[in-house]
Amino acid sequence: MLLEYFQMIDRVESVDLSTNVLKARSVVPAESPVFEGHFPGMPLVPGVLLIETMAQASGMLVLAATDFAAMPFLMSVDGAKMRSFVEPEAVLDIEAFLEHEGSGYAVTKAKITSGGKKVCDAQLKLRTMPFSEVPLGDIVRKRAEEVGLMDALQAGA
Repeated sequence: MLLEYFQMIDRVESVDLSTNVLKARSVVPAESPVFEGHFPGMPLVPGVLLIETMAQASGMLVLAATDFAAMPFLMSVDGAKMRSFVEPEAVLDIEAFLEHEGSGYAVTKAKITSGGKKVCDAQLKLRTMPFSEVPLGDIVRKRAEEVGLMDALQAGA
């Protein structure tokens, strides 16, 4: 996890398109410039970055479910609940469930746990735009390969 670069997912652990579930894992870095201001003397991962982590896992799931046809963009976050603090070096288990995909939109429910303890959860709505309209396809596919999405898809096939 590189907080300052918004690279929130270290590894996609599994994708099951029959149940529309993606599981991923990240380890919070021991040090990051983010912690210098949040909070000095008591470093915590900001809640907005936890939401981004859920959004990125959800986005990976949408990419897998649509066979990389469209780029998912976070549009709204509903019912987000932060349930515990996340400190440096925490291991985060992220799970995203695809509730709906179609008509240019996707809806997921996502959650993060750490050490079996609930960290946060939310419903996320994403707008999907064909890669022909947004020039991000190569970058997104490369990142998906780096975090193991392709391997997880092959393992689940």
